Amino acid sequence: MKKRLLGQSEDDDPISVVANLFDVAMVFAVALMVAIVTHFQMTEIFSTDDFTMIKNPGKENMEIITRQGNTITRFTPDETVDGTGTRVRRVGVAYELESGEVIYIPE
Repeated sequence: MKKRLLGQSEDDDPISVVANLFDVAMVFAVALMVAIVTHFQMTEIFSTDDFTMIKNPGKENMEIITRQGNTITRFTPDETVDGTGTRVRRVGVAYELESGEVIYIPE
């Protein structure tokens, strides 16, 4: 009788297949997230440095995303500023030259 018990494997449990599939899905999900972040060159999101990022510059759906410390703020030009009711509008364009000089051109 002991030989028969030693010969049985624990792989006969049908639930073990589900657990293995869950592990594979988690590894795939993490790999996919890493691939997306590196493809879109967004690795600065994971650094500890403060940054400002502009999505869709110059378009109607432009967003300015700023991180200072642990606080991330999103600003769209359609929103009011600081709850004062003041709406923002585009007043010009600023260009930075190779020398570091900034030129502002009003619209």
